Amino acid sequence: MTRDRFCHSTRGASFAEVLVAMTLTLIGLVGAMGALQAAERNVRTGTLATRALEMAESRVEAKRSVRWDRLLLDDLNHDGVPDLLMHDDGAGGDVAAGDGVYTGSWVQDGVQLAWTVTPSRSGSLSASGHVLIEARAVYEASEGQREVRIGTLRANPLFVGSQ
Repeated sequence: MTRDRFCHSTRGASFAEVLVAMTLTLIGLVGAMGALQAAERNVRTGTLATRALEMAESRVEAKRSVRWDRLLLDDLNHDGVPDLLMHDDGAGGDVAAGDGVYTGSWVQDGVQLAWTVTPSRSGSLSASGHVLIEARAVYEASEGQREVRIGTLRANPLFVGSQ
Protein backbone atom coordinates (compact mmCIF):
# COMPACT_ATOMS: atom_id res chain seq x y z
CA MET A 1 0.00 0.00 0.00
CA THR A 2 2.88 2.32 0.62
CA ARG A 3 4.15 1.76 -2.88
CA ASP A 4 0.79 2.59 -4.45
CA ARG A 5 0.49 5.78 -2.45
CA PHE A 6 4.02 6.84 -3.47
CA CYS A 7 3.28 6.25 -7.16
CA HIS A 8 0.04 8.20 -6.97
CA SER A 9 1.53 11.07 -5.00
CA THR A 10 4.21 11.95 -7.64
CA ARG A 11 2.87 14.16 -10.32
CA GLY A 12 4.37 15.25 -13.61
CA ALA A 13 5.26 18.84 -14.41
CA SER A 14 2.36 21.16 -14.99
CA PHE A 15 1.87 23.00 -18.27
CA ALA A 16 2.99 26.29 -16.68
CA GLU A 17 6.23 24.73 -15.43
CA VAL A 18 6.99 23.31 -18.88
CA LEU A 19 6.26 26.74 -20.43
CA VAL A 20 8.60 28.51 -17.99
CA ALA A 21 11.36 25.96 -18.65
CA MET A 22 10.97 26.35 -22.41
CA THR A 23 11.01 30.15 -22.12
CA LEU A 24 14.21 30.11 -20.05
CA THR A 25 15.83 27.69 -22.51
CA LEU A 26 14.81 29.91 -25.44
CA ILE A 27 16.25 33.00 -23.73
CA GLY A 28 19.51 31.14 -23.16
CA LEU A 29 19.65 30.00 -26.79
CA VAL A 30 18.97 33.50 -28.11
CA GLY A 31 21.75 34.86 -25.91
CA ALA A 32 24.14 32.16 -27.10
CA MET A 33 23.27 32.90 -30.75
CA GLY A 34 23.95 36.61 -30.19
CA ALA A 35 27.31 35.80 -28.62
CA LEU A 36 28.18 33.52 -31.55
CA GLN A 37 27.26 36.25 -34.05
CA ALA A 38 29.41 38.79 -32.22
CA ALA A 39 32.30 36.33 -32.08
CA GLU A 40 31.98 35.60 -35.81
CA ARG A 41 31.96 39.34 -36.61
CA ASN A 42 35.10 39.83 -34.49
CA VAL A 43 36.83 36.89 -36.18
CA ARG A 44 35.92 38.28 -39.63
CA THR A 45 37.27 41.73 -38.69
CA GLY A 46 40.42 40.17 -37.24
CA THR A 47 40.92 38.14 -40.40
CA LEU A 48 40.61 41.27 -42.54
CA ALA A 49 42.99 43.17 -40.25
CA THR A 50 45.54 40.37 -40.47
CA ARG A 51 45.15 40.19 -44.25
CA ALA A 52 45.55 43.98 -44.54
CA LEU A 53 48.70 43.98 -42.42
CA GLU A 54 50.15 41.03 -44.35
CA MET A 55 49.46 42.71 -47.70
CA ALA A 56 51.04 46.00 -46.59
CA GLU A 57 54.10 44.26 -45.14
CA SER A 58 54.44 42.11 -48.25
CA ARG A 59 54.37 45.14 -50.57
CA VAL A 60 56.96 47.02 -48.48
CA GLU A 61 59.21 43.94 -48.37
CA ALA A 62 58.87 43.51 -52.13
CA LYS A 63 60.02 47.12 -52.58
CA ARG A 64 62.92 46.61 -50.19
CA SER A 65 64.16 43.48 -51.97
CA VAL A 66 63.89 44.47 -55.65
CA ARG A 67 66.79 45.93 -57.61
CA TRP A 68 66.94 49.74 -57.44
CA ASP A 69 66.32 50.16 -61.18
CA ARG A 70 63.12 48.07 -60.87
CA LEU A 71 61.77 49.89 -57.82
CA LEU A 72 58.79 51.34 -59.69
CA LEU A 73 57.74 47.99 -61.20
CA ASP A 74 55.48 45.56 -59.37
CA ASP A 75 54.97 41.84 -59.99
CA LEU A 76 51.72 41.38 -58.08
CA ASN A 77 51.07 37.75 -59.00
CA HIS A 78 54.74 36.67 -58.62
CA ASP A 79 55.05 35.23 -62.14
CA GLY A 80 58.22 37.15 -63.00
CA VAL A 81 56.44 39.61 -65.29
CA PRO A 82 55.76 43.15 -63.98
CA ASP A 83 52.01 43.77 -63.67
CA LEU A 84 52.12 47.42 -62.63
CA LEU A 85 54.30 50.44 -63.29
CA MET A 86 54.06 53.04 -60.53
CA HIS A 87 53.23 56.55 -61.76
CA ASP A 88 53.41 60.11 -60.47
CA ASP A 89 50.21 61.09 -62.22
CA GLY A 90 47.73 62.11 -59.52
CA ALA A 91 45.60 58.98 -60.00
CA GLY A 92 45.07 55.75 -58.07
CA GLY A 93 45.91 57.10 -54.63
CA ASP A 94 48.54 59.59 -55.80
CA VAL A 95 47.74 62.98 -54.24
CA ALA A 96 48.98 65.20 -57.06
CA ALA A 97 50.63 64.72 -60.44
CA GLY A 98 54.26 65.74 -60.54
CA ASP A 99 54.72 65.83 -56.75
CA GLY A 100 57.56 63.29 -56.85
CA VAL A 101 55.52 60.55 -55.18
CA TYR A 102 55.06 57.37 -57.22
CA THR A 103 51.94 55.39 -56.39
CA GLY A 104 50.49 51.96 -57.05
CA SER A 105 47.26 50.40 -55.82
CA TRP A 106 45.52 47.06 -55.77
CA VAL A 107 42.26 45.65 -54.36
CA GLN A 108 42.11 42.03 -53.22
CA ASP A 109 39.94 40.03 -50.82
CA GLY A 110 38.18 43.05 -49.30
CA VAL A 111 41.37 45.04 -48.76
CA GLN A 112 42.33 48.14 -50.74
CA LEU A 113 46.11 48.48 -50.80
CA ALA A 114 47.99 51.59 -51.91
CA TRP A 115 51.76 52.01 -51.76
CA THR A 116 54.08 54.90 -52.49
CA VAL A 117 57.74 55.42 -53.26
CA THR A 118 58.97 58.93 -52.48
CA PRO A 119 62.53 59.71 -53.65
CA SER A 120 64.67 62.05 -51.54
CA ARG A 121 65.11 64.13 -54.70
CA SER A 122 62.07 64.64 -56.88
CA GLY A 123 62.44 64.00 -60.56
CA SER A 124 65.08 61.29 -60.69
CA LEU A 125 65.09 58.03 -58.81
CA SER A 126 68.73 57.34 -59.71
CA ALA A 127 69.84 60.73 -58.31
CA SER A 128 68.16 60.09 -54.97
CA GLY A 129 70.17 58.88 -52.01
CA HIS A 130 67.16 57.12 -50.50
CA VAL A 131 63.43 56.60 -50.86
CA LEU A 132 60.56 56.45 -48.41
CA ILE A 133 58.41 53.38 -49.05
CA GLU A 134 54.93 53.42 -47.51
CA ALA A 135 51.98 51.04 -47.75
CA ARG A 136 48.41 51.69 -46.63
CA ALA A 137 45.74 48.98 -46.45
CA VAL A 138 42.09 49.93 -45.91
CA TYR A 139 39.28 47.49 -45.05
CA GLU A 140 35.70 47.64 -43.79
CA ALA A 141 35.01 46.64 -40.20
CA SER A 142 31.75 46.64 -38.26
CA GLU A 143 32.66 50.01 -36.71
CA GLY A 144 33.56 51.56 -40.12
CA GLN A 145 36.67 51.79 -42.24
CA ARG A 146 39.94 50.74 -40.64
CA GLU A 147 43.44 51.38 -41.90
CA VAL A 148 46.89 49.84 -41.52
CA ARG A 149 49.95 51.94 -42.44
CA ILE A 150 53.59 50.96 -42.51
CA GLY A 151 56.69 52.48 -44.01
CA THR A 152 60.44 52.22 -44.25
CA LEU A 153 63.45 53.97 -45.75
CA ARG A 154 65.61 52.34 -48.38
CA ALA A 155 69.04 53.60 -49.37
CA ASN A 156 70.17 53.76 -52.98
CA PRO A 157 73.10 51.29 -53.17
CA LEU A 158 74.53 53.09 -56.20
CA PHE A 159 74.22 56.63 -54.90
CA VAL A 160 77.31 58.78 -55.20
CA GLY A 161 76.85 62.38 -54.25
CA SER A 162 75.76 64.68 -51.50
CA GLN A 163 72.35 65.29 -50.04
